[in-house]
Amino acid sequence: MKAVIYENYGGPEVLQIKEVAKPKPKPEEILIKVQATSVTAGDWRLRKADPFLARIFNGLFRPRKIKILGFEVAGVVEEVGEAVQSFKKGDAVFASCGLSFGGYAEYKCLPENGLVALKPSNMSFAEAATVPVGALTALGFLQKVNMKPGNEILIYGASGSVGTFAIQLAKHYGAKVTAVCSTANIDLVKSLGADVVIDYTKQDFAQLDINFDVVFDAVGKTSKRLCKPLLKPTGEFITVKSSPKNQEQDLLYLKELIEAEKLNTVIDRTYTLDEIREAHVYVESFRKKGNVSVIVAQ
Repeated sequence: MKAVIYENYGGPEVLQIKEVAKPKPKPEEILIKVQATSVTAGDWRLRKADPFLARIFNGLFRPRKIKILGFEVAGVVEEVGEAVQSFKKGDAVFASCGLSFGGYAEYKCLPENGLVALKPSNMSFAEAATVPVGALTALGFLQKVNMKPGNEILIYGASGSVGTFAIQLAKHYGAKVTAVCSTANIDLVKSLGADVVIDYTKQDFAQLDINFDVVFDAVGKTSKRLCKPLLKPTGEFITVKSSPKNQEQDLLYLKELIEAEKLNTVIDRTYTLDEIREAHVYVESFRKKGNVSVIVAQ
C-alpha cells in the first residue's frame, strides 16, 4: 500500500511517500480502507520532535515506534478479524488512531473496541476525518469540568480545531461562551455560537474584568498562572497541554450530535496525500481555521 513515511525528525521535507506492506487485521481488529485523514498539531509535533520529550516516546535519535503519522481517519471497513462483532465489511467509519497514529496510508487496522464508530450519515469522508481528535478533546475537557447550563467559559484559541468544537459543545451544554481569536476569525467564531468575542490583537484577554467558571486553553499557548485572575473562586483552568481520556461512547455521542445538526466541523483547506508536505507547512504556520483534511483515496 501507499503510505507517508518519515525516518528522521525534521521539517515537512522528511515526509516521503513509499510502498509498504498492507496490514492484516488481528482477530479483534478491523481493516479500514482509508478515504481521508487530517493534519493535526500532534502530527507535525511528532514529526518535528517538538517538544523534545517526543523523542522519549518515539525514539531518541530517529523515529522508531511511529513512522506513519495521521491521528484520525475516515474510511470503509474492508476486512474484519474473526472475533469482530460490531462492524462488517462495507461499513463507513470514522476513528481516532490514538498513539498508534498510522492514518497517512491507504489502509489502517484498529481494534473493534477502540475509538471507532460508524461515520455520521450527513458528513463526507473528508469532513468526518477531521472530527475525532479535535471534537473528542473538546468533549473530554468539557466533561471533566462538568459543563452545565449557565456556566461562563472563556475559550482561548477559539478558531482552531479544538476551539471550534469547544464553542459548539459548550453552547450545547447551555454555557455562555467568550471566544478569544484574531481579527480574521471573528466572524467564524460568532457563526459557531460565541456570545462574546475578544480580538487578542487589540485587547489583552488576561486583563478582562470578568470572572469565568472555566478558562479553556484550546491551543496550549497560555498558562494557569496568567489566567488565574479570570477564574471564579471555584473556577477551573483546563489546557490541551494535558490529555482527557475518551471512551467509545464519546465518539458515538459526537455522531449523534452531528446527525442532529448540532455539531459541525470547520474545514479550512483540503489536500491530497501527495500534498502532505504542503499540508504540514500550512498547519505548522498556526494560521489554519478549524481543521485541515487530507484525501487519501482518489
